[in-house]
Amino acid sequence: MKQRVSALLREKFGREVVLEKPRDRSFGHFATPIAFSLAKELKQSPIKIADELASSFEDSDVFGKVDSVKGYLNFRLSEDFLSEYGAWALQNPGEFAKGEKKEKILLEFVSANPTGPLHIGHARGAVYGDTLYRLAKHLGYDITAEYYVNDAGNQIDLLGLSIQLYGRENILKESVEYPQSYYRGEYLSPLAQEAVEKFGIEILSDASRQKELAIWAKDGVMEIIKRDLGATNIFFDTFVYESSLYDDWERVMAKMGEGIYKKDDKIFIASSQKGDDADRVVVREDGRPTYLAGDIVYHNQKFERGYDHYINIWGADHHGYIPRVKAAVEFLGYDSSKLEVQLSQMVSLLKNGEPYKMSKRAGNVILMSDIVEEIGSDALRFIFASKKSDTALEFDLAEFKKQDSSNPIFYIQYAHARIKTLLSKSDLSEEEIMAATLKNLDEAADILMFDALLLPEIVEDAFASRQVQKLPEYLKSLAASLHKFYYDCRIIGTEDEAKLLKLLMLVGLSLKTGLSLMGIAAKDYMSKEEE
Repeated sequence: MKQRVSALLREKFGREVVLEKPRDRSFGHFATPIAFSLAKELKQSPIKIADELASSFEDSDVFGKVDSVKGYLNFRLSEDFLSEYGAWALQNPGEFAKGEKKEKILLEFVSANPTGPLHIGHARGAVYGDTLYRLAKHLGYDITAEYYVNDAGNQIDLLGLSIQLYGRENILKESVEYPQSYYRGEYLSPLAQEAVEKFGIEILSDASRQKELAIWAKDGVMEIIKRDLGATNIFFDTFVYESSLYDDWERVMAKMGEGIYKKDDKIFIASSQKGDDADRVVVREDGRPTYLAGDIVYHNQKFERGYDHYINIWGADHHGYIPRVKAAVEFLGYDSSKLEVQLSQMVSLLKNGEPYKMSKRAGNVILMSDIVEEIGSDALRFIFASKKSDTALEFDLAEFKKQDSSNPIFYIQYAHARIKTLLSKSDLSEEEIMAATLKNLDEAADILMFDALLLPEIVEDAFASRQVQKLPEYLKSLAASLHKFYYDCRIIGTEDEAKLLKLLMLVGLSLKTGLSLMGIAAKDYMSKEEE
């Protein structure tokens, strides 16, 4: 709706027009302060300009009423416009809130090391990334979800050592002295058992085979990661493995030209020339590339694939890493403004007001799978999408296990189920309901219809601003409006039953579509425990 109104006003006035929503709905659906920006140009008062502009909309099919109020233009959409748009949405549910964007985007997120299961910090970035992906897909973007597998470096070698230590202690029953850095957790048990079956028991004691063991085991860990993501309805289009990139390092290094130099037997990137605090080492004295070298090759490969825009979702601890990667992109001859980095903060977890205890099987972290098991993937997705990703998030598991209005995901699901229940109680057929008009609604129904038809605007704004929390905020607000309307207005058995049920079907469509864009399936009914 907002796009249609903006386009109409832009055509009429020959310029971009700021549109706002009046806090008091009695003023209308939209408002604009354009008269104030025209006042200096026309050398007239905003009030006089607004009065003249308002009278120029008398024959509009889109607006039922245009008023001038203290220099503002207030627009109320016509019944015909709202009714026709609502009817179209119900007849074309698969197209509702969709767009036709043409941009080609590569979205990289999660990219956790394949050394252990995902923890709740990974989960936040995963949910944020997947929700962005779903919004972009719905808007028509040609977007690819990619996982960069960091399967090279010391962290992979440490995986081999950790499996050996676990196996020696728990299979060979040896006394083991653990180093300060190693991986722990029950996920090592099946890996150690399978390693023995595949390579023989000697694999647990042969230090020279740690690398071999690690390279084999990382694939098993990736399967754990994919399983945990799949349980939360998160899937990737492509996987790129860091270990596959280094064969291209010499070519990429040559491509960077004067962007790299040698000093003290190390190779540096001159990132300070591009805004970084200092130059960074990309190849150590012993010839081993650093983590940054892998990222340079990876980003060169990304840009060579020819996307219009690149989005990386990284943990908040990577903030200082952004300038050096952007510097590399510039030295490679690309436009670093095409690379966008969104940061995801860590999560603090409570249970009944107390810090959540780490489980023994998780090692030293709180596993994503533990939280899914406790509150379900829907609640986890909703929580992690409900606050701006670069701000701290603290939540109490107990709140999201409640089956009442204090639990927002329950509240929204119950609104959708309530609509389905009302439809099932009606003696009217779906054809009779769909044939009804959405005109001549009272003010409460008109407001509810307008709110339901706002979803396309919310979807567009949530993706454009990268603030996916705007979607759950909208769904909570729409659910609240639905519940209030249900209690304030009798529906079944009234003269207006058909049109009111059609209105509720429209609300249900927005709730279902919005939940789907969060990776959550709308419920048609609530179980006895949930009612």
